Amino acid sequence: MGKLGVSIYPDKMSLQETKDYLDLAHKYGFKRIFTSLLQIKGDQEAVVADFKAAIEYGNSLGMETMVDINPALFKQLGVSYDDLKFFNEIGAWGVRLDEGFTGMEEARMTHNPYGLKIEVNMSRGTHYIDQIMDYSPDRSNLIGSHNFYPQRFTGLGMKYFKETSGQYRHYNLNTAAFVNAPSGTFGPWPLQDGMVSLELHRGSSLATQITHYKLLGLIDDILIANAVPSEEDLKEAADAFNATMPELRIEPSKNATDLEKKIIFESLHTYRGDKSDFVLRSTMTRVWYKDSDVPANNVVPIKKGDVLLMNNKYGQYKAETQIALQDLDNNGRINVVGHIAEGEELILDNIAPWSDFKMVLK
Repeated sequence: MGKLGVSIYPDKMSLQETKDYLDLAHKYGFKRIFTSLLQIKGDQEAVVADFKAAIEYGNSLGMETMVDINPALFKQLGVSYDDLKFFNEIGAWGVRLDEGFTGMEEARMTHNPYGLKIEVNMSRGTHYIDQIMDYSPDRSNLIGSHNFYPQRFTGLGMKYFKETSGQYRHYNLNTAAFVNAPSGTFGPWPLQDGMVSLELHRGSSLATQITHYKLLGLIDDILIANAVPSEEDLKEAADAFNATMPELRIEPSKNATDLEKKIIFESLHTYRGDKSDFVLRSTMTRVWYKDSDVPANNVVPIKKGDVLLMNNKYGQYKAETQIALQDLDNNGRINVVGHIAEGEELILDNIAPWSDFKMVLK
């Protein structure tokens, strides 16, 4: 199983604020830390000392810190790609190359004597990872992660995300991507409209972003890009990451009955495998509730994302649960008992046939 991570920005946080944040993240099982040296300015020694203190505190909690750099920063710090002693001395777990070299340098870096992980930028695409593999890297020290994008409409598209992630999956390399916490207030740069890898995730809840990544099956580690989220957001992220099955957040209809809510919220649902283009079917509820009275209720036109319950008029299908995959006519035999919460289309569209899922109250 992958790891959850948080991001710290010691140039914008006091050491005590950083420690308090890491303590809270550690409480909820977060294992990774991302930080960026790209915005170093002013007294370089003082800034590096702040980073080292924060990294060492994370190490004391058993958390692993990845430091984001680029070739220009190597010169600024007086570091070369074939001597990574500096990063070992500040306690880093690894070095993330925001901008890379030619492939040869990255491969050589993986053979460093300190066992530092070399994390390369998956969002670059092209044949970058193939170039690195051509130079026989130590695969145990080579991992990848996507960028995050603070500017609206600049995040990765789904097709490109799948293609680039697939390149790393092909080599069985560990992968990572970033999510945005709605309660977070800052990142490494002044501007931020949410800090996500996938543009589709901008504005979504943490639970939705993380569940979506899990359903895609392309990402191992998931990191919150912005700081400092609320404890509620950290808990939500951990719950979603550790969930054994997807959870769809549902807003029940105003006139949904207690029985209808019991059927959708207290049942373990399974997406019937002989799938339809029109509805996702969870058929076992009609077995469990075959003797229940399900009178016609809220038999309105059906919209994509509506949660449906077949009523008494549907004979042997009575009490079957469905979710509409597109807009449909209602023949009077279907009760509209709720609707998926905003943003949950990402989950609905990626649940696989024959997989179990739960519906939870928004």
